[in-house]
Amino acid sequence: MNRLVGEKLSIITSKAQTTRHRILGIVNDEDYQVVYSDTPGVLDPHYKLHENMMGFVSTALKDADVILFVTDIYETGLKHEKTLERLKKTSVPVLLLINKIDQGEQNLIEDKVEFWHKEMPNAEILPISALEGFNIEPIWKRILELLPESPPYYDKDEISDRPMRFFVSEMIREKIFQNYRKEIPYASQVEVEEYKEDEKIIRIRAVIYVERKTQKGILIGHQGQKIKRVGIEARKDIEKFIDKKVHLELYVKVDKDWRENDRKLERHGY
Repeated sequence: MNRLVGEKLSIITSKAQTTRHRILGIVNDEDYQVVYSDTPGVLDPHYKLHENMMGFVSTALKDADVILFVTDIYETGLKHEKTLERLKKTSVPVLLLINKIDQGEQNLIEDKVEFWHKEMPNAEILPISALEGFNIEPIWKRILELLPESPPYYDKDEISDRPMRFFVSEMIREKIFQNYRKEIPYASQVEVEEYKEDEKIIRIRAVIYVERKTQKGILIGHQGQKIKRVGIEARKDIEKFIDKKVHLELYVKVDKDWRENDRKLERHGY
């Protein structure tokens, strides 16, 4: 979506389940408005959080006029049978994008194309590299051909339906995914408590919630070094995104079992 929208709206890491929300990216021109809906990856739920993430996937499939099903050269199929069946039976046009072809040999790419032709005969298959921008233009043209005519849903200067606080929290969460291993990224949730715009600087106070005291210690690190690094890296990205100086304060709190509590999930936007 970032490549198609031309802005980094969705955070990216090498870890699974990086995307947790449904994020809209809006592209405007004189003749069209295209609204992309980036969803969490398809997974078998282990927590209530996962169930709610899959709820975003289900809603997006229901709303879509065109479905972009993104896989890559390393994936061996779609493990979630219910979603696969839904994609096979849908009357909505499906563009199946095989990503990361810049990392694979030609015969591997051909094998993947053949596999997905058999698995999803109703889909149009396009090998791509989102990183290198390869084959993105044909996707864009095909989307414009397939989308139905409609009045615009959003103002022409909008690029997303999400507020700035959301993107700030996501950029902090991206740095947690990049700097920590194992359970820490998945047990963490970021909330922006204060976003104050002064003339020359934006002051942000954010809280990182984890589920256990031990996770809090790991997140902070020896003498606060690890959380300091997260803050520095996140601040640089936030400044680039909003084109203004930022003062960022990070705090860590324990919110026990937030991934399994409906009330807490709702408070965190799930």
